[in-house]
Amino acid sequence: MPKAVKGVLIECDPSIKAIILKIDQEHHDYIVEDLDDQTLVIKESQLLRLKEKLEEVLADTQQMPDESGSD
Repeated sequence: MPKAVKGVLIECDPSIKAIILKIDQEHHDYIVEDLDDQTLVIKESQLLRLKEKLEEVLADTQQMPDESGSD
């Protein structure tokens, strides 16, 4: 018998979607359906955890401003 899963529709840039897909590849815990280049359905129960992981990945990829400054 089919099982229903509550989901949240997420629209994002293709670059962010690629990061989400990479995060989901580890355990397949987040994505219910990959709809198109900018749209995913995410498990509602995993949304907060996915946001946290995404913020961690984005923080790791962002460069820190140069502290030397040009005062």
